[in-house]
Formats: sequence, structure tokens, C-alpha cells
Amino acid sequence: MIVTHSKGTSSIEFGPLDAGQLAGQIVITDNTVARLYATLLSESTVLTVPAGEGSKDIQHYERLNQALLANKANRKTKLLALGGGVIGDLAGFVAATYMRGVALVQIPTTLLAQVDSSVGGKVGIDLPGGKNIVGAFHPAERVLIDTKFLGTLPHREFQCGAAEIIKYGFIADPALLDPIDRGELRLGHGFLEKAIRRSVEIKAEIVSQDEFETSGLRAQLNFGHTVGHAIETAMGYGTLTHGEAISIGMVLETKIAVRMGLANQETLARLESVLSKVGLPIRKPQNLSTGQLMDLMRSDKKSISGQLAMSLVMNPGECKLIDDVPAKITEEVLEQ
Repeated sequence: MIVTHSKGTSSIEFGPLDAGQLAGQIVITDNTVARLYATLLSESTVLTVPAGEGSKDIQHYERLNQALLANKANRKTKLLALGGGVIGDLAGFVAATYMRGVALVQIPTTLLAQVDSSVGGKVGIDLPGGKNIVGAFHPAERVLIDTKFLGTLPHREFQCGAAEIIKYGFIADPALLDPIDRGELRLGHGFLEKAIRRSVEIKAEIVSQDEFETSGLRAQLNFGHTVGHAIETAMGYGTLTHGEAISIGMVLETKIAVRMGLANQETLARLESVLSKVGLPIRKPQNLSTGQLMDLMRSDKKSISGQLAMSLVMNPGECKLIDDVPAKITEEVLEQ
């Protein structure tokens, strides 16, 4: 699959990987992946950070740049990001900025990264006040997707990726939803790779039409993310997985859409049913301050002049960016 963008093209490839394909390359990964796949990395220069969202910060970004200097990396160096979304974002931002930009290859090892974060070119790091506040658009020249990595994925992390596949079903392709309802989104079932491929196709199509989020089309990919990112930030990174926060965010945003008259109760019930089928949460944690969540959402990158902006689903397969979501309705839904 070829995705066209301003810097050329990205090749998205499916298939098994071996150590020879990584030989002689600089690989950025986390300590968990490095341990699990030591044989795969046996012929590579490996730079590691601790696993988890906490590594996606300015301190680890600086350390990786210093490590590249120590390894005499230059502008012709190619960086391989082997890991989940955290590694893809962090290593991608290093690649975007080291010596003003070097080539990047994404090798996603989690379901979430395979269906979402490895495709589209968004890279970045977090600040204490929000996720992905510092970043860039730096598409990988290649994305290598090997589903064997999912065999070592904890069930909770698999659910995290399932949330994004469900998101694609609601924003673009409702045909993804029935198989999930039937319990087919699981390791060893043929539907899993079909769902990954279809999710990548949807994202690639949207990104190719709105690479830099200027038309509002790409914002559809953020269904659930305005509220979800606020919840994730307010609770502290790592308390909920990204997928768990986005699952709750999709439900709350759809409740807002129902209150605004943009969606109906049937769409909300369908969403809650599919998310529950894979064991994802659909209720906001009770200990969160509505005021804090509102402040975080007003600072979301989609917001304009402090107005709340959300990508809301009207019906399965129909999603639109709304840049003037009423604060009163949002507060009432969050208080429920």
C-alpha cells in the first residue's frame, strides 16, 4: 500500500520480519520489546527507553539525541522505531528533528500502533499539561506490519488497539462492527488481519486528503480523543491505557452529540455495545473534576479561541468536526 504525502510516499507493507532486515540499523525501542525480541535485534544498534507513556517526554527525547551523536549518526542515518505508539511518536519526533530530519521506518508492535499511530506522520512528545503538545508531521518512508508481534501483547493492550478499530467502524466503515460483535477480533481469527488492513486503508485515505489537518477531514480520526485525551491527562498517563480513555471519550462525545440533536440513542447504544463486547470501559471515572476536564479540552489542538471542538459521530459511518460544541451541554454530560 502506498500513501502519498508532501515529502513523497510511504510504503505500508505486511509480512514477517527477521533480524537481517534490521541488521546494521539504529533501532529505537523500549526495554520490554528489546527483551522480548532480542534475537530480532541481534544485529542492530539498539537504543532503549523505559516502557510506558512516561518516556514520551523532553528528557528521553534529549537522551536519544545524545545517544545518536555518540553513535555518530548523520543525516543519512535511518531510524527504525520498533514498538507501540509511545515509541513511534518519540522516535518519530527524534527522526523529524535530529540534524533537521532523517529517514524513519515504523515497525509497530502493538495493535494500536499497527492500525493507527504508525500511519499518517504525526510524531511528538507530551508535556505535563497535555499529550502530543510538542511535535511535527514526519511520515515514515516505510511502515512494516508483522502481526506476530501481537502474540506477546498483553490482553489490555490488545483491547487498546480494538478501541481504535471500533473508532474506524464508526467514523468510516460500519462493516467492521458486526464481526467485532460476534467476537471475531482476536488472535488466530482471519478477521484480525482484515480489520488491521481496513483500518490502515481508512486512515491512509483520510490522511492523504488532509495531511496537515487544514480542512477538518483528518480531524474525524480524533473521534473520542477530545474528551479521551483530557481524561488521560487528568488521571495521569498510565492510569488508563490510551484505548480505555478513548473508549470512554467516544461514549461521552456521542452522548454530547445526542444532546445536540446530531445523533440518536440507537447510535449511542450500538457504540456502547461494541465497546463492551471487547471489554472496554464506557463510563467516566467518578473522581475526575469536570472543571479540569473542560480546561484541558479548551486547550485541545482542534479548539479555536477556547471554543470546544469535537469530531462527533451522527450515525455509524458518518462523522463531522464540530468546532462550537456548547460548553453547557458538555458540562452536563460530564456531570452525569
